[in-house]
Amino acid sequence: MLFEKVAIIGVGLIGGSIARELKRHGLCRSITGCARREETLRKAVDLGVIDDYSRDPRTAVAGADLALLATPLSTTEPLLRQLAAGLKPDCIVTDAGSAKVVVAAAARAALSAEQLRRFVPGHPIAGTEKSGVEASFLGLFEGRLTILTPLAETAPEATAAVAALWRGVGAAVVELSPARHDQVLAATSHLPHLLAYALMDCLARREDREEFFACAAGGFGDFTRIASSDPVMWRDICLANGPALLEALADFDQALRELRQAVAAGDGPRLEALFARAKQARDRSFATQTDADAAR
Repeated sequence: MLFEKVAIIGVGLIGGSIARELKRHGLCRSITGCARREETLRKAVDLGVIDDYSRDPRTAVAGADLALLATPLSTTEPLLRQLAAGLKPDCIVTDAGSAKVVVAAAARAALSAEQLRRFVPGHPIAGTEKSGVEASFLGLFEGRLTILTPLAETAPEATAAVAALWRGVGAAVVELSPARHDQVLAATSHLPHLLAYALMDCLARREDREEFFACAAGGFGDFTRIASSDPVMWRDICLANGPALLEALADFDQALRELRQAVAAGDGPRLEALFARAKQARDRSFATQTDADAAR
């Protein structure tokens, strides 16, 4: 058993799924949940996701060996400030946020020097377009990747404990710097979500949109599935990772200009060469994954 008590702040899809996995694998003795809405917490208890709860972060983390934040990025610093007063001296704190530079800054602003030694920023690369504790499920992290971005101040033993947690629930673990994490995820996760939202919004504003949607094929549904994700969460991610996302958007703008030029010129060989490069890269990169896994 890794931990006696775990406190999960934010009992939604990610927080709830982590709680389910901790229980299934016997990685902790008890789990206390914390969320804004009592209805959410009562539901989490009824579903067996958590054992008890408090709506006060300071109370929720009292006596915990591990505190995990799984909340929108805009809440990170205020929540860290609230729970800091309730942490016992050896409590490890981690998070599941999708941008890490802002999380590192929030931790440095909110935590004491000693608490910062036990802070391990993390990001499980897993999820669905659904949200809420009722959407949480076992197996979400199996075979997926979790990126840890320990700070210069983070104690190695704290990083090792959080890595053991993620490996214990079936995830592979790698370490990156916060800045490198944000650059990589801007291109591979954040940009695709923006494109899906933009395409859906573009068509939804048309007066004849119903005809477009009625005729949409499976590929359209596959591509735009992630536009059903939580708008608040993705607003926060875009704002938190703005610089890296702008770089990714600039690169994509250039690629889109090249496509536009090839189509306008009727340049079949150029289009085919681009499509072939993309297909080869995709096939090579996801050779060991099923399409369903890759799309999760």
